[in-house]
Amino acid sequence: MFHHRAEELQNLCAQVLDLAKQQGATAAEADVSESNGQSVQVRLQEIEQIEYQQDKSLDITVYVGQAKGRASTADFSPQALQDTVTAAANIARYTAQDAYAGLADAALMATDLGDADAYHPWALPVAEAVDLARQCEAAAQAADTRIQNSEGASVQTGHYQYVYGNSHGFLAHQQGSRHSISCSVVAADKNGMQRDYWYDLARSAADLDSAEAIGQTAAKRTVRRLNAQSVPTGVYPVLFDATVSGSLIGHLVGALSGGALYRQTSFLVDSLGTQVLASWVNLHERPHIPKALGSAWFDAEGVATAARTVVGAGVVEGYFLSSYSARKLGMHTTANAGGAHNLHLDATCATQADLLRQMGSGLLVTELMGQGVNTITGDYSRGAAGFWVENGVIAYPVEEITIASRLQDMFMGMVGAADDALKRSAHKVGSVLIERMTVAGQ
Repeated sequence: MFHHRAEELQNLCAQVLDLAKQQGATAAEADVSESNGQSVQVRLQEIEQIEYQQDKSLDITVYVGQAKGRASTADFSPQALQDTVTAAANIARYTAQDAYAGLADAALMATDLGDADAYHPWALPVAEAVDLARQCEAAAQAADTRIQNSEGASVQTGHYQYVYGNSHGFLAHQQGSRHSISCSVVAADKNGMQRDYWYDLARSAADLDSAEAIGQTAAKRTVRRLNAQSVPTGVYPVLFDATVSGSLIGHLVGALSGGALYRQTSFLVDSLGTQVLASWVNLHERPHIPKALGSAWFDAEGVATAARTVVGAGVVEGYFLSSYSARKLGMHTTANAGGAHNLHLDATCATQADLLRQMGSGLLVTELMGQGVNTITGDYSRGAAGFWVENGVIAYPVEEITIASRLQDMFMGMVGAADDALKRSAHKVGSVLIERMTVAGQ
């Protein structure tokens, strides 16, 4: 499946680290990676695109004291490696010293490189991939007579491996896979047209929903949007569907991330130990779940990851820090160089239907549009679509509305969450009910 054996990538990584030392580096780190994949797309049963992807790269970061230089190459020849290390070293020599720069502490390097069960190759012949995509689209087209057009169905396979090493002596190889099937269709009736989509994503092809089920779900989601209308402007409860609720936790992660905190560009500066969410909210990081999309036994700096609680009873118990941002804040890295690992929001009820009954009347949001979120002030305003709910039951589809509030108020106004997180998501966040937001419609 790969052109390079793991030992070859490890040798390349060790080689450039030695070259960096020879060029006067006081410390260095390197990342060598390779990836390949295939993508097939059909539309109206005709092949639209067949694409093969193959990439490789080597990145070297050199420290001369606390001055940093970085360079990369896709050429693994001896001369190219030498030139890349020289370029990084030269950049470091002409860069100002930064008191916070440098490798993560040697004592924090991962020693337990457990199996994340992340690599499940899918040697899918292109003809079979085309058949799968056609099955997916055909299932969508056959699901309802109102499905009148298609934006296509696609099947993608992806495999990657990488080695990270640094001058502490840390050197580790990891590999993984990501495969997906998706479909997008158009429904129409006398009142107009609507489009929607569905997809599934997993480490292993065996864990994907069937192509037919994905197509049928895409059709169902599209048809239910027909005859959408607006709603009167007002203040209502808003339920974020599991397809969009992850964005709320994404804004929380962004506001609790080291870069935003030390730059003072977050509305959650100095929030450690402070209640910023409703008292039922518990958010955990679980980096070692087998097959999970966000699993990692070490972060992008080689620091060992560990399970932890980020938010407990609504109180911030931890930030998301790399070694650099941690030093800027006078703290310790949380092994989040490269991002968060498998966040899990505890649920308060089993299903979205439970939250609908709890809400009574209000707005169920299934789609968000625009980028109207200010993480400095917390101001939130985004275009939305979804469904109006009456007495706990979906009444009719809604479009052409805007929902607005402040993230501070939304977090404190979280009323509950369902245990319906999407299996395709790295972060397990189910549907989330917010007590009240301003909805601008008619």
